[in-house]
Amino acid sequence: MAQLDFQIFDADNHYYEAPDAFTRHIEPKFARRGMQWVTVEGKTRLLVDGKLNRFIPNPLFDPVARPGCLDDYFRGKSAGDDIRSAFGALEPISPAYRNPTDRLKVMDEQNMQGCFMFPTLAVGMEEAVKHDPDLAHAVFRAFNRWAVDDWGLNVEDRILTAPYITLLDPAQAVAEVEWAIAGGARVVVMRSGPVVGPNFSRSPADPLHDPVWARLNEAGIAVAYHSGESGYHRYAADWGESPEMEAFRYSPFKSLTVGHRPIFDTISALLAHGLFGRFPNLRVATIESGSDWVGELVPKLEKSFKQVPAAWGADPVEVLRRHVWVSPYYEDDIVGLAEALGVDQVMMGSDWPHAEGIAEPSEFINDLTGFDEPGIRKVMRDNALALSVPRPV
Repeated sequence: MAQLDFQIFDADNHYYEAPDAFTRHIEPKFARRGMQWVTVEGKTRLLVDGKLNRFIPNPLFDPVARPGCLDDYFRGKSAGDDIRSAFGALEPISPAYRNPTDRLKVMDEQNMQGCFMFPTLAVGMEEAVKHDPDLAHAVFRAFNRWAVDDWGLNVEDRILTAPYITLLDPAQAVAEVEWAIAGGARVVVMRSGPVVGPNFSRSPADPLHDPVWARLNEAGIAVAYHSGESGYHRYAADWGESPEMEAFRYSPFKSLTVGHRPIFDTISALLAHGLFGRFPNLRVATIESGSDWVGELVPKLEKSFKQVPAAWGADPVEVLRRHVWVSPYYEDDIVGLAEALGVDQVMMGSDWPHAEGIAEPSEFINDLTGFDEPGIRKVMRDNALALSVPRPV
């Protein structure tokens, strides 16, 4: 563990969902169409609305991979042709992955003041229920009530758990956001990509969703876009690839074309469709989506603004720098990110305790070569801590 003279604030922590996370509070009429556990060839698998879901190969998480065991792979130091060997031996699930009391003890050992806490399984589930908005909202209502049961939305201002918000049905989305705000949520999480339902596809910045954004703007809490199943694999199918996302099953084509597109397109849409002009108090964080996309987006925004400034109204790069915070991958060009976006918008995120994260969150500092001491403190603590504090209007 890195020795620091301050406590860190981690923008990307995770729990592993309990087996009944989606079923404990599900409304009876949706019980047979939501998440169910089935046995297939002697293994427990997840069924979603009658279809086998393969987003995560080990959805019970017990045993589970060691934190950070894929570090060398993601740094490009080792080949991932045999992903099983890269994972190494699995371990019994730790109580710290399942409850806040034990997690706080680990956070003390990690010199971590606080963190944003995100789902593991839930970030991949909206795609499986998008065909039925009522089902989708029922599933995530149930999930969010489980999250309150097992984790709470705010534990001692240290564990800030993000309720999952789907925008599929505007009225139900408003109700869930109001519930989250009333419950003390400091951050909510959404999936990147367009809002896609059975007979529609629209931007999250479509005015139809303004009532949701208005409430988030008024409450002044953060909105996080966390990577997961964005639905973008359907575009890869046009190139002969599988339309399904399976964690840790890689395709060279998808690694080049799919990975950065959801968050690139989402932030582009929020900017181009005027969301921040209508709701100037919104603060958006991109989590576990890397940061290479920023270096691609900024020059495109600069060029577009020079060509058609009237269409934008305000300089989109300046709007981006005011409203968007980014938690980069530790292997990214973080200095370049700070130069493009501003150091105040950069947040460390360890992805702990995931296999693809950092085993010791404080060691993120080792990837901040080129930052001065004030910049290091901002990235490792101050920026995310400030984002965690509501800014109501």
